[in-house]
Amino acid sequence: MLFNNYCNLACMSKKDQDKAVAAVERAMVAIRRTQTRRSLGRLVPPDGGKPIDPTLFSVLDVVEDRDKPCSVTDVAAALGVDQPRASRLVLRAVGEGLLDRRTDPSDARRTLITLTGSGQEQLDRTHRFRQEVFARVMADWPDADRSEFARLITTFVTSFAQVIPDPD
Repeated sequence: MLFNNYCNLACMSKKDQDKAVAAVERAMVAIRRTQTRRSLGRLVPPDGGKPIDPTLFSVLDVVEDRDKPCSVTDVAAALGVDQPRASRLVLRAVGEGLLDRRTDPSDARRTLITLTGSGQEQLDRTHRFRQEVFARVMADWPDADRSEFARLITTFVTSFAQVIPDPD
């Protein structure tokens, strides 16, 4: 197992806690560097199709997570970029037919952004592709370790969001 169920940070010595926290921090830095290098974006999907640009994937992912039309301001806040940068990314995704923009019926000054059918298809395809890559990475792991890792990383992300909430 990845983590002994009978022992958590509460029963670890301070030195072991510090080592565990340092190991998590190093792993998170390594993950961030990998994502910064856009490693997954450079892989070619098995169907030979062109992978979606990782920057646009992030924009589409934000729109999908909202579960309702969102604004450029929402995208900027979720991505941690300024509004002009978010606007350029949204315009690029609109130009590629991945997003649709329309005026907010309740406020003509505001533009609402939604996924197009093509955008949703690309997003679904990219999610499937990434999941295939992650499955290959964990292919030699015992099922119990895969399940435990999924549980622990989900718990970590949830706890992280409580300590460091999204800006929106």
